Amino acid sequence: MHAFSIRSLLVALVVALPIAASTPAIAASKSDLESSSKSALDKLVAQVPGANALNSKAVAVLVFPSITKAGFVVGGQFGEGVLWRKGAPVGYYNTAGASYGLQAGAQQYGYAMFFMNQKALDSLNSTQGFEVGVGPSVVVLDSGMAKNVTSGTLTEDIYAFVFAQKGLMAGIGIQGNKISKIKK
Repeated sequence: MHAFSIRSLLVALVVALPIAASTPAIAASKSDLESSSKSALDKLVAQVPGANALNSKAVAVLVFPSITKAGFVVGGQFGEGVLWRKGAPVGYYNTAGASYGLQAGAQQYGYAMFFMNQKALDSLNSTQGFEVGVGPSVVVLDSGMAKNVTSGTLTEDIYAFVFAQKGLMAGIGIQGNKISKIKK
């Protein structure tokens, strides 16, 4: 490794670690997580007609109400969520990821994954962690695209909405996101 690369990596770590350390390390309680997850889902479904259409057809919905992402060249993200089935919490998960590349900033956001069939839902627990982009197809929608979602156009395994974005994170990176079941 060249001296420039080592120096760049050290600078990135010095900048990224304080950002990551400022994020609360203590996980939410089970009841707080359920409350914030349910509130986020209710708000998404009420405000985005496409999310409402997905929610009525999905076999389950995994909601991460708040994910924190920060980085400068080297970055990471983490959040916890609840799996809802027929309006009841049936599981608890975390999402974690690391990235490396041209990136800088910090942000918080949430996302909901609508599992449209049992096979897609089964894949969530079939391995040592569900990796987004590996296995069932995941389609990420925004509010504009979601206007065209109807029960007749739902053909993918999983649909995801990103919501409540705060902060600024810019750049391009190689990113992995893994979802794992946790005990609460």
